[in-house]
Amino acid sequence: MQNLFSRILSASLFTVAAALMPSAHAATYTTLNPIQPSDSGDKIEVLEFFSYSCPHCAKIEPLMQAWQANLPDNVVVKGVPVAFNAGMRDLQKLYYALEAIDHLELHPIVFKAIHEEHQQIFDAAAIIDWVAAQGVDKAEFTDAFNSFGVQAKSKRADELTEAYKIDGTPSIAIGGQFVTSPTQTGSYQGTVDQADALVKQLLNQ
Repeated sequence: MQNLFSRILSASLFTVAAALMPSAHAATYTTLNPIQPSDSGDKIEVLEFFSYSCPHCAKIEPLMQAWQANLPDNVVVKGVPVAFNAGMRDLQKLYYALEAIDHLELHPIVFKAIHEEHQQIFDAAAIIDWVAAQGVDKAEFTDAFNSFGVQAKSKRADELTEAYKIDGTPSIAIGGQFVTSPTQTGSYQGTVDQADALVKQLLNQ
């Protein structure tokens, strides 16, 4: 068990270092080449690459929620939980299982549990018990957590992480064309503001 926590902590510390490291370039976003295809049809797709174990993701999440609430209908924001190593896989599945049973209202509460309450909800058993303690049917969540659909979405998240060349969280991808992050902008709000400006740029094309 200690090895599992150590792997998760190591990945989290990597994202901390990445977010605090000054950018080597003046640009506050990266332009992707080639442009990545969208899974959202004609809508502008915003992908929020995050990990529940990442403290910077916990900090930016309220800002992302506030921004998302004011976006037009032709812009869709999707969470993409990142698993940089096997020890992060169950946290990745947690997000998709909550989504599958329509309980994403617990999404911000997971961040609070880990980063404010310091709960050790990193493996499947602890995750399932914690979700049940939030009033969710344990059997329903367990079935979703272990389902083929959640496994398939986790695999798709891995593919997106690789395609978008994500090496730290949080990172925000816009329209398959741009990626921005606190590493590049220097702040959480600056990252959301940059994402907003890029969305508006695509809307005006």
